[in-house]
Order: sequence, then C-alpha cells, then structure tokens
Amino acid sequence: MTGFTNDPFNALAAKTEAQKLAFSPIVFHTARTLRDLKILQVLDDAGKKGLSAEQISVATEVSEYGVKVLLDMALSAHIVTWQQDRYCLANLGYFLLHDGMTNANMDFTADVCYAAMMHLTESIQQGKPAGLKELGDWSTIYQGLSQLPPQAKQSWFAFDHFYSDRSFPLLLAKVFAQPPQRIFDIGGNTGKWALQCCQHNKDVEVTIIDLPQQIAVALEHAQQAGFSERIKGYAVDMLDRKQALPQGADVWWMSQFLDCFSPMEILSILRRVRQAMRLDAKVYILELFWDAQRYEAASYCLNATSLYFTCLANGNSRFYRSEDFLELVAEAGFIVTEREDDIGLGHTLLTLQAR
Repeated sequence: MTGFTNDPFNALAAKTEAQKLAFSPIVFHTARTLRDLKILQVLDDAGKKGLSAEQISVATEVSEYGVKVLLDMALSAHIVTWQQDRYCLANLGYFLLHDGMTNANMDFTADVCYAAMMHLTESIQQGKPAGLKELGDWSTIYQGLSQLPPQAKQSWFAFDHFYSDRSFPLLLAKVFAQPPQRIFDIGGNTGKWALQCCQHNKDVEVTIIDLPQQIAVALEHAQQAGFSERIKGYAVDMLDRKQALPQGADVWWMSQFLDCFSPMEILSILRRVRQAMRLDAKVYILELFWDAQRYEAASYCLNATSLYFTCLANGNSRFYRSEDFLELVAEAGFIVTEREDDIGLGHTLLTLQAR
C-alpha cells in the first residue's frame, strides 16, 4: 500500500487540489464533451502543429464559443496545451481519447453512476442503494441489469467485461490444467465465462447459478453459440439461505461475484458452497483487491467503484482489502492453496479447498 502513508501536499498544494476537487464534476463533463464532440480527435489528427479555435470549429461544427470555453477549461486541466495561438493535444488528452480503460471508466461513470451519486450521503446513512432510483425501481441493480436504460446497460456491461475478459486466457489455462468435467459458475451473468470454457474444452459442462433474469440472458447466448447442450442454468437467489445449491461439480467458479455482497453475506455464501461441494472439488475465486494493485491509479479506480456498490448496486458491498476477504474465506471453512495476483488488469485468483 505504498503511496498512502504520507500526506503528499503542503498547505498551498492542498488548497490548489481542493479547488480542483470542488470543480471536478465540471472537468469530468468537459473531458467527456471534448471526446464526444470529436474535438480531441481533430486535435489528435492535427498532431504537433495544433489547430486554432476557428479551425476546430469548422472541423467539428461546434461553435467557436463552444470550442474556446471547453478548451480553455481543458488547458487548466492539462488536457491540451497552447502554442502560438493553437491548441495541441496533451498526453492526458491522448489517453482520454485512445485508452480503453479510461473510456470504459468514463462511460460507466457518466451513464450509470453520475446522477445516482447525488444520493451517496443518503446511501451511506441508510445502508441502501439510494441512487438506484435514477435508473429503475429495483432493490438492487442486479435485478434490473437486463432492463437498464440502453446507454446505461451498454456502459455497465462494457465496464464489467473490460476488466474480466482480459483475464480469460490465463484463467482457462489454470482451470483446465486438470480438465474438469463439470463447472458450477456462480454469478455467471451473461454467460461469457461459460462460453469461454465450452470453446476451450469440447467435453466440459457448465451450470450457471444466478438470478432467473440473468439465467435467461445467459442461456440465450449459449443457444446462439451452439452450446445449449453443455451450458445449463440453475436459478437461485444466493441471499436466500433456504434455496438449495446443486451438487456434483469438479470446480466451483466465482468471478467478480463476491464483491457484490457484504462481509456477512459473503460468509454465508461461502459456507453454503462448502456444504454443497464435494470434498475433492476446487473452488476458484477471481476478485479485485484494492490493496493488491501494482499501480496507485488502479487502487484509486477500485475504491471509486466501491462507492458505485454503495450508491447503486446494493448499498453494502465493495472491492475489499485482501486481508479482510481472506478472513472470511478461512471462517467459512476453506484454506487457500494458491494465490496469484496481478492477473490481467489487476485480478487476484484464489484457489480454495475445503478444510
């Protein structure tokens, strides 16, 4: 957790940063508008010679007033530079335009989180996702994923898949080193992991365990891919302790699933898995831990996303500190036989066996 032990600002720098923070929502929308109106793109095309406000206005069909007021804010935010009466794209502007992670994060923040975050104080006080009403009338966002407004739905899944998909090749090699015959995918969502497994191995069968709404979407995708005989669904609410889990899997798989629950809910889920699984079965947990990141920016992103869970998802979950999570694993009756950090874009894979 380097970078978090000392205050990096003296008094003057701290006051400057405070002003940036106070206006950060405006800067966010400035950056997004510059991207969406193609202003960053025309500056990128122009290269080091840059463009005048008039030239940008002509190229983008944005008024010269609009170009100047946006880019002057962008100058203060170091998104662009100013050279000989011309605006030029700075390094920050380049990544706002071209970096996939930045764009996934920005669209997720804008389309899913932004309006909801006005209810963050209420969410903290009540322990409920008070901001979710900005998107729909559900008790948790998971019940409404298939019914989200189109733009929010697109950005939610793009954000989710951006991080998980980049881990798949390494994970498949790991899970299929000793090929399982049957995998239970808890929280299988749209079925992407199940599809990857069936494409990787011609014999494996995957049962997706999730809410009925998500099962319906996943099975539709399985049918479209020609895997309906090997991908099945088992509808269950993992918060309902009365609902039995299936039995008979060689591998139990949970990818970016347990971060959707509170600590006591995680403990309950793991205990139910422990009771239902065979003693020789393996449990794999793929998670993002904010204290296990290589770069400070990654920890920043994860801690910000934790407040999405607070305000929108369910009001009581988050991306955990690894030590806190591992205490729950041990209390549920598991031992960690292997831990591998820094997979893909910062995932940790835990391999568990029943104790």
